[in-house]
Amino acid sequence: MQCSWKAVLLLALASIAIQYTAIRTFTAKSFHSCPIPNPVNCSLSQDADVPDRLCDENPTFPYNLSRKTHVLILATTRSGSSFVGQLFNQHFDVFYLFEPLYHVQYTLIPKLTQSKSTTDRRVMLGASRDLLRSLYDCDLYFLENYIKPQPVNHTTDRLFRRGASKALCSPPVCESLGAVDLHLEEGDCVKKCGTLNLTLATESCREHGHVAIKTVRVPEVSDLRALVEDPRLNLKVIQLVRDPRGILASRSETFRDTYRLWRIWDGTGRKPYNLDVTQLTTVCEDFWNSVSTGLNRPPWLKGKYMLVRYEDLARNPMKKTEEIYDFLGIPMDSNVERWIQNNTRGDRSSSKHKYGTVRNSAATAEKWRFRLSYEIVAFTQHACQQVLAQLGYKTAGSEEELKNLSISLVEERDFLPFS
Repeated sequence: MQCSWKAVLLLALASIAIQYTAIRTFTAKSFHSCPIPNPVNCSLSQDADVPDRLCDENPTFPYNLSRKTHVLILATTRSGSSFVGQLFNQHFDVFYLFEPLYHVQYTLIPKLTQSKSTTDRRVMLGASRDLLRSLYDCDLYFLENYIKPQPVNHTTDRLFRRGASKALCSPPVCESLGAVDLHLEEGDCVKKCGTLNLTLATESCREHGHVAIKTVRVPEVSDLRALVEDPRLNLKVIQLVRDPRGILASRSETFRDTYRLWRIWDGTGRKPYNLDVTQLTTVCEDFWNSVSTGLNRPPWLKGKYMLVRYEDLARNPMKKTEEIYDFLGIPMDSNVERWIQNNTRGDRSSSKHKYGTVRNSAATAEKWRFRLSYEIVAFTQHACQQVLAQLGYKTAGSEEELKNLSISLVEERDFLPFS
């Protein structure tokens, strides 16, 4: 019996939906194994079972066969994420990538550093999950879709902050380095290694036991649910938070043009009428939503989520790092211990880069108390009162209290990983 035109139309629409779903691999739902074919009364051609045959030929494994640990450092700008990234970058068996989602953002939304559009955010997140999934699978070729100009023969000189990844500045990715180049500055790596061969980078990734990625371009942990629930991954999320007052102070100093009006307010004592307060409130809203999800301990995050306050890490970096590695189930590396000892007691002036990590970590965590005026601190405390209380940050009731370092503005809290 022939199919009616309505049946043909329904099958055509279903086919389009299936293709769209295949393209947008990552959605808010979990990944599933290959579907069991359902009987149908009619078909348009003999190739109607092609998706099922492809599924049989390329099965989706129900678990991560390699048992690599996939780490995602979820943070926001100027929250100490570069510092935390180095705790993984220095580990001999971790393949670390610094902000690969930069390329997604500046390809899809080139004119905006932080898009406020819901549509732009959805597009960005969908593409970001696609890329993260590929990178955790050591498919660095997927990056070529977002690097401009397009790499030629899988080589490029345009990878964002390539020098921040030790694995991309070491053999076999870079064979031109000698024994004296073991501790290169970021810019020196790019000069000595030349263009990046993504084929060699892919091989290096596969030779490492674990993959860690740092990003400030995913707002909330719930945006990662599809990846966390993907049985092909062993993804664990380290959510790094920092006192919003410290974030604002650091951003105002680092991104001087973008935060010009905040600096005018700080210098003159007069709040500009056109001040973009979302530069502050967005951080607090994202923290509140994301941390609330983590602390509510949903089943899909069990054993997958750890909340880390930058202030706790800065005050006791060795102890906190040991806790992080214990949560991940990865043995601590002497290279990491040595790096902590060399990079948490230094002078900030010894760092050559605005994202440098050589500093007195404990002093850096409190420095914002002397950078911001009390008027801005009071405004921040009011705008972010929910998340300050949620994360255990105390408010300063006066300028004297703000400057008095003997009064701690960080409560003792023990945010235990959800196991």
